[in-house]
Parts: sequence; structure tokens; C-alpha cells
Amino acid sequence: MPKKAGATTKGKSQSKEPETPLPPLGPVAADPKGCVTIAIHAKPGSKQNAITDLTATAVSIAIAAPPAEGEANAELCRYLSKVLELRKSDVVLDKGGKSREKVVKLLASTTPEEILEKLKKELEKK
Repeated sequence: MPKKAGATTKGKSQSKEPETPLPPLGPVAADPKGCVTIAIHAKPGSKQNAITDLTATAVSIAIAAPPAEGEANAELCRYLSKVLELRKSDVVLDKGGKSREKVVKLLASTTPEEILEKLKKELEKK
């Protein structure tokens, strides 16, 4: 009898596991150090800077700068600092300097929820 009870508890704790982490905020997350990170799919060489899509995996951002000599990366950080109302120095490229798939880290004290709200607002402007 005790074995059976143990089995049911184990089953229950396993089913609860996926609920334990904070609800996924799609492309916006917090790293272990407390910095907020944003997964970005960049589209350099566009006519203007704009958030074009917000999916579960990445924020698609059109960047009005050529993908040469880090110009698009710099423009991306400038644009995001404006959208998220942060200082330019608080928005840094964490990964993907030479790739379209990038991760931007925010050094300001903010929450993933706040960032996601601001990104959604910008997306609705189009």
C-alpha cells in the first residue's frame, strides 16, 4: 500500500513541474544574474526601424542599417533603448553579433513583464 501512495505523489509532482517556472514570456527572459534578455530575429537593411513580429521564440525587428561593420547591431541597440525607454548603455548585444538570431541583454533594473508590454505597444503602432 505505501508504495502505491508514493507512486501517486511522484506522478503528481511530475505533472506540476512544468507549472513551477514563471509563465514563459516568449522571447523575453531573465538570466540568473537578474538581467533581462530578449531573443531577436534581426532584419537589417530595411527602410525603417520597426518591430515586425512578436513570436514565442523571438522578436522580429527590421533595422534601417546595413549589416556591415556592426552598423545594424548598433542601430538595433539604439532603437531598442528608445522603445524600451532605457539608456543606450543599458542595451547591449549579448550573442549573435554576426547572425540574424541575436540576444540583447538589458542592464537596467526592469522586469521581463515590463519589457514585453513595451514591445507589444511598439508592435501595435505599425
